[in-house]
Amino acid sequence: MKITVKEAADILGGKLYGDPSTEITGISKIEDANPGDLTFFYLSSYEKFLSSTKASAVLIKPEVNKSRNDICYIEVEDPKGAFQQIISKYFSYEISLIGIDDSAYISPSAKIGKNVSVGKNVVISDNCKIGDNTKIFHNTVIMENVRIDSDVLIYPNVTVRENCVIGKRTIVHSGTVIGSDGFGYNPDEKGVYHKIPQIGNVVIEDDVEIGSNVSIDRASIGSTLIKTGVKIDNLVQIAHNVVVGENTVFSAQTGVSGSTKIGKNCILAGQVGVVGHIEISDGVIVAAQSGVSKGISKPGKYFGSPAKEMVNALKLESHIRNLPTYVEKIKLLQKEIEELKTHVLKNKSRDEA
Repeated sequence: MKITVKEAADILGGKLYGDPSTEITGISKIEDANPGDLTFFYLSSYEKFLSSTKASAVLIKPEVNKSRNDICYIEVEDPKGAFQQIISKYFSYEISLIGIDDSAYISPSAKIGKNVSVGKNVVISDNCKIGDNTKIFHNTVIMENVRIDSDVLIYPNVTVRENCVIGKRTIVHSGTVIGSDGFGYNPDEKGVYHKIPQIGNVVIEDDVEIGSNVSIDRASIGSTLIKTGVKIDNLVQIAHNVVVGENTVFSAQTGVSGSTKIGKNCILAGQVGVVGHIEISDGVIVAAQSGVSKGISKPGKYFGSPAKEMVNALKLESHIRNLPTYVEKIKLLQKEIEELKTHVLKNKSRDEA
């Protein structure tokens, strides 16, 4: 693919500085760019690369200094977003999968929509419904009574278990299991654990993306619900009967325990753990490696284990880091107090004499 910087600027509605006929033939990070590449600058920590980048054009914010005349600049308010826009329009690629491979098994009772592509060794079991324009890559297993809407993309080695529902334009990456049994057991009087039947399902709404090696457990009764626009990173565990609100984002290695309800527009960063049977408000951001041990009722940033409002958590963390200094100060104060007490006692004895 080849475009000019003028074409890029026109698409983005940006202001161009430099030769409008300069050609863009690739995209790259600012520190790795070569002639012909378009890159972007938006974090101050990357400012050192502005003077040395070999890119032909850089997407920048209006306030950034344009000190070089050997490259082009395109001013935009959101360089990162603009860069992604150019990638999506000109430099993204689509993995080819056309038709239904001979090695795939599709149950006679399954209903397959128009323009569906099915890869090698895929199994589509009884009474499944697959919507139009869906692509299901190799070695995926779709069990009984699953409904998959149109324009879904399922990468290799995915399992979708019985009765689950996947909405439109959803993407599921390799190794993910949707509808595994929830972790439900009852101990008897001897402490022996007995499995509780997990007879619910998983419902995934539209425009969801699920990373690789994610486990979303089926509900014990009812549905585990992932609402529209949710984005889930790799290696995330979502337990039975969890409800995740619209446009909420999970980073890698986050785990959510059963029957918890998470609001919309939340962010749970890497390695966050959430206990079961609580509710988290809309608009909550939980920082990495935090542990949410009770419900969160108001929007904001939270950090720590147990998670606290960010401002309070950082103050507490600062005090913890200063504990060695505090200990030394306390020892000095104790010594001074003892010396004062000794001094007072001596004066008192002298006065009494």
